[in-house]
Amino acid sequence: MLFDFDGTISVIREGWQDIMVPMMVEELMKTPEHEDEIALQNYVREYVYQLTGKDTIYQMIRLAEEVEKRGGKPLDPLDYKREYHHRLWNRIEHRVAGLKSGRIDPHEMVIEGAIELLEDLYSRGLDMYLASGTDHQYVVDEAKALGIDNYFGDRIYGALDNYWERSKALVIKGILETNNLRGDSLLCFGDGFVEIENCKEVGGLAIGVASDEVNRRGINEWKRERLIRAGADIIIPDYTNISALTELLFN
Repeated sequence: MLFDFDGTISVIREGWQDIMVPMMVEELMKTPEHEDEIALQNYVREYVYQLTGKDTIYQMIRLAEEVEKRGGKPLDPLDYKREYHHRLWNRIEHRVAGLKSGRIDPHEMVIEGAIELLEDLYSRGLDMYLASGTDHQYVVDEAKALGIDNYFGDRIYGALDNYWERSKALVIKGILETNNLRGDSLLCFGDGFVEIENCKEVGGLAIGVASDEVNRRGINEWKRERLIRAGADIIIPDYTNISALTELLFN
C-alpha cells in the first residue's frame, strides 16, 4: 500500500502553490520577453499543477526552461528549489514547531480521518509505504511530527537532489520487485496526477483523494476531475467514512 504525503495525508504544506506560483511569476517578469503578469500567473499555475506529485525539482526545471524561452538567463534549478523552500518554510515553520511542542494536535494537520485510516490499515498487517515529491529529510521530519512515522517504518521515500535516482515510479518498481509482487497487489492513495498514473501503469488499484486542504474535509472538484483523467478507480474527498472504504477494499 502506497501513500502520497502532502495533500493526501498531511496539510502542513497547505498553500504551497501560493508560494511557488508568485515566485515563478516574479522570476519570469525579470526576463526581456515576458507576457503581462496576469497571463503569466495563469500560465505558471497550469504547469505547476500539471507537475504536482513529481519531485519539486521538476517544477524548477520547468521554470528554468521558461526563463530561457523568454530571453533570460536561468539559475540552476536546485537554486530555484532552495529559494522556494526558504519562502515556504517561512509560511509553515510555526506548524511544524507547534506539532513538535504539542501545541498543535496532529489531527489538525491532516486530512480528516487520515490517522484513523492509517491505524486501521496498520492493524490489518499491511505493508505501508510513503512516497513524496518533497525532499526526503522534510518528509521524514514532518511524518514524525505528525506521529505517523511508525506506520511506515523505514518505508518513507522523499525526493533527492539526485532526482534521477528516485521517483514515485521507481519506488513502485522497487516495492513490487523487492516483495516479488504483481502490480495488482498494489493499492495507492494520492491527490496528484503522478502517483495515480504510476499506480495504474503497473496495474494497481488507485484511490484518488480529491481533498480540500484548507477545510481538511469535503471535495475539491478541480482535483476530482484531474484524478479521474489520471485513471483513478475510486475518488474520495477525505477519510471520514472509513468503514465504507475498508468494506469496499477488503470485503
